Amino acid sequence: MKKYAENYSISEMMAAVCSLQLSNDDVAFVGVGIPLMAGAVAAATHAPEVTIVYEGGGVGARSRRMPWTISDTPTTDNALVASTMNRIFSDQQRGYITVGIIGGAEIDKFGNLNTTAIFGKGGSYDHPQVRLPGSGGANDIASSCQRTVIVMRLQKGKFVNKIDFITSPGFLSGPGAREKAGLLGGGPSAVVTDRGLFKFDAETKEMYLDAIYPGMTVEQIKEYIDWDLKVSPHLYEMEPPTEEQIEVMHTLDPMGTVLGSKSLKGGIQPFDVYYEALKKSYQSRTLSL
Repeated sequence: MKKYAENYSISEMMAAVCSLQLSNDDVAFVGVGIPLMAGAVAAATHAPEVTIVYEGGGVGARSRRMPWTISDTPTTDNALVASTMNRIFSDQQRGYITVGIIGGAEIDKFGNLNTTAIFGKGGSYDHPQVRLPGSGGANDIASSCQRTVIVMRLQKGKFVNKIDFITSPGFLSGPGAREKAGLLGGGPSAVVTDRGLFKFDAETKEMYLDAIYPGMTVEQIKEYIDWDLKVSPHLYEMEPPTEEQIEVMHTLDPMGTVLGSKSLKGGIQPFDVYYEALKKSYQSRTLSL
């Protein structure tokens, strides 16, 4: 019987919800942060045979701590393959990656993502209000993976009717647009936020609210959406993270480096403090990764 956690952070909730988007049969392309934590939680709980793929070349790793970059040493801990970036992206373009987890600064109702530039009022690509870091591997993932899961916090001005620049394609302008553009991947399947879970209508390709988190309401969520958000007729409230999921997160990230921790508010901790916390976590917990 599942035991649900009584105390958890919203980042832990997001990681738990994101993990549920992965199944045993998935080959999942994940980045650092919440996407990576989601993959680790899935592998240690309901999807022990999921294959985690990292941009730096690691395939099938079972890490003992959270990687901090796409090519950090844990990305090849107990891995099936220690390959290269060009091989990973080549395999992705061949359709071998079933799901990619990505994020963005702006998203529209068709799941298109902007991580390039926010123009602002009167701005342009050449003179934007905010210049962002760009695609990285996100465009490749969004274009070629069989499906994508998007992770974003729900904030005003980020869920817009039309984004300023399409860095990573969702369903572009709607039904049939991806196929017309020659994109092989199936497009986004879910958007995991800090207030609820969004899915995409099979016919219209438009994002809709599928589930809310404990304590949230539809009206609260709609305040952050710039278009007329549709709501599932089967809308439900998601359960909190389980104690097992929280245990996995705290084992891999004992100081909250990825998911946040009150202990970090006073400043960056010395490495020996981190190391002792990590060692204590391993000694006190058993984690099948």
